[in-house]
Amino acid sequence: MLKTELYEIIANGENSGVEFKRDDIRPEQLAKEIVAFSNVQGGRIILGVEDDGQITGIHRANIQEWILNVFRDKVHPQTFPFYEEIQIERDKRVGIITLAQGISKPYVVRHNNREDVYVRMGDRSELATREQQLRLFESGGLLHVETLPVAGTSLNTLDLDRLRYYLSVIIEDPQVPQSHDEWINRLLGLGMMAKDGFGNTVCSIAGLVTFGINPRKYFRQAGIRLMVFEGIDKDYHALLDTVFDAPMAGRWKINESGQKELIDEGIIEKFASAIKPFIIRESDEIDEHMRRDKKWFYPWEALRETVINALAHRDWTRTVDIEVTCYSDRLEVISPGKLQNNMTVEKMKAGQRSPRNTLIIEILRDYGYVDARGMGIRKKVIPLMKRLNGTEPIFEATEDYLKTVLLKKS
Repeated sequence: MLKTELYEIIANGENSGVEFKRDDIRPEQLAKEIVAFSNVQGGRIILGVEDDGQITGIHRANIQEWILNVFRDKVHPQTFPFYEEIQIERDKRVGIITLAQGISKPYVVRHNNREDVYVRMGDRSELATREQQLRLFESGGLLHVETLPVAGTSLNTLDLDRLRYYLSVIIEDPQVPQSHDEWINRLLGLGMMAKDGFGNTVCSIAGLVTFGINPRKYFRQAGIRLMVFEGIDKDYHALLDTVFDAPMAGRWKINESGQKELIDEGIIEKFASAIKPFIIRESDEIDEHMRRDKKWFYPWEALRETVINALAHRDWTRTVDIEVTCYSDRLEVISPGKLQNNMTVEKMKAGQRSPRNTLIIEILRDYGYVDARGMGIRKKVIPLMKRLNGTEPIFEATEDYLKTVLLKKS
């Protein structure tokens, strides 16, 4: 790092990527900052600078060895920093620890027979909440949230008719369970049920949201909220404001003609039926075939892809529903949670695939809701919007949600 760059960083003060510390801090204090940066986006710890930006320099003997000992003894799992020193004046040096975002989250501070998880929040490092820890375990590949147990559920919470059709017709399983115990063992193996740690076998999140009876009764965030407004903003007079509570998989059967027949809609079909009247305008004139032409405000396939993506990739640790809002000039789909596995909007638009809920995605793919390529944004949503009205979808990714905006052009 150049001296001029260092001066600029110090002048800008502490922030989500920069922390100032004197070099006489205790090892566990340094470890706390290391862990907080590693668990989020990485950052720099500058030793020899006061909180107000005054440069006091480093004085500890063998400081590089001391820093490496902190990494070895206090930080777990092991992570490796880049350390450098900058000579500010003849008798003043500043030490800079540069940390990349960790790939083995969550990182913890080991001290006094405890393991504490910290995250960077603005210019402070704070203990991670339970929800934040869950997300860190998930991003580190140590936990698949969709396989977690849902309290209060049982085999009776699942729609066995839907499951029988899925096993026998969709995936052509030659041995469909018959008894209660056979169902329990099969669904445990499929990841649709789980042990709750108290001797009970309950539904997993994936099992409940794909095949459960009224999933929101047990798992509040399992639905889709649809709102429709006349204007360009939310107001008190919504044309429609409803929450759909249904499993993702519809209930199908094979009729007497040997054809597949939908006899009970899943959440995707219920949503589609409800929103369709608000995104279509019929012509005032009747054509020669006594029909009215229909104008679609948004490509049906693009909207379908966007909503299914929200269902497939949402963060189930967030206790809010997926939200779809239709305004007079646009349609917004909000999927709870930040993008998964270091995904970015740019990577998503380029077609990179990085699934969060692999079990749910496989079930949706088995039913044909999700294609095998997993490139719906690049190959469907973007080109279909361009073809219909010359616009591109707008993506807004934050720590709390991914918002997709489809623009309506008259």
